[in-house]
Amino acid sequence: MLIQGQNYKTVWMEGNIIKLINQPLLPHRFEITEVHNYEEVYLAIKTMVVRGAPAIGATAAYGVAQAVYDFQGPLKALKHHLAKVNKRIASSRPTAQDLFHGIANVTNSTINSKTVKEAKKKAVEAAEEYANNSVEECKKIGEHGSKLIKNNFKILTHCNAGALATVDYGTALAPIRIAHYNSKKIFIYVDETRPRLQGARLTSFELGEENIPHAIIADNAAGYYMRQKEIDICIVGADRIAANGDVANKIGTYEKAVLAKENDIPFYVAAPLSTFDLNCSSGNKIPIEERDQSEVLFSIGWNDNGDFNKVRISPENSKAKNPAFDITPARYITGIITPKGIINANKQGIRKLFCVERL
Repeated sequence: MLIQGQNYKTVWMEGNIIKLINQPLLPHRFEITEVHNYEEVYLAIKTMVVRGAPAIGATAAYGVAQAVYDFQGPLKALKHHLAKVNKRIASSRPTAQDLFHGIANVTNSTINSKTVKEAKKKAVEAAEEYANNSVEECKKIGEHGSKLIKNNFKILTHCNAGALATVDYGTALAPIRIAHYNSKKIFIYVDETRPRLQGARLTSFELGEENIPHAIIADNAAGYYMRQKEIDICIVGADRIAANGDVANKIGTYEKAVLAKENDIPFYVAAPLSTFDLNCSSGNKIPIEERDQSEVLFSIGWNDNGDFNKVRISPENSKAKNPAFDITPARYITGIITPKGIINANKQGIRKLFCVERL
């Protein structure tokens, strides 16, 4: 992704150090955070220094590789060490399937090594391959999805499913990027996405860095623009896709899908293969993360002195509920944009995608 005229990935590894774009500081300050051990990996995911399902998956993969790379001990102790590392990283956030996919990918590539030296080599290679594959999948999502975008289309997106939510390119923003690179005239309506404002802070930041025309809108304004025929297509990302096509994504996605259906607007979900959970029969089985109520009760902003301020926007005695995700039933989804093409959001489409006989 372009930031200040230079290309960056969201997460990468140099030696035994994991490097991340520090996302809570954006758009006001651009900093690279260094992560030195699996406990710091856990905290980076938990506190959303890194967020977005594919980016979390790649960070988790690097976290396992880092733990193996730094391991000092006999081979027989490595399996126990990996189990401890994996359990800790996996506990950071419960909803995104990519987190568990990244952990399993590196662990399975490493666990049968004959020596510790071999395990270290395999772990790092597996993590790099995982991250590189993620980039390639997102690029292909962009290529397939851009065919849905016609010249002069106005597009609604929700939360941040851009390069910052992946290793590069993004999921929902990948088709938008490719359409822009192909000189299509487009305009993006960016849901602010309360309470953490990933749309207002991050999606708008990415679009601005690449000079893609856009406007931030209040979450409650999407229905207004749909009814005014100002939106031609909706494209969102996903944190987990169940075997029946139900989708878990950032809170507020469900109501946008219902509004799109009511207004006869195509509603697409963009996701890599790692986001599908074939062992999850429906959205009812997906665990929904409940985050700290302070994210709703307070807001964080950038003041004129160049400092971040946290201010309360609610009565002192009020409490809040803060589900981070909701479930969009498959019947509201026009299609799922994958690296292998656009599929129907149902068991048949997913079976065909993964070449399996039953789910």
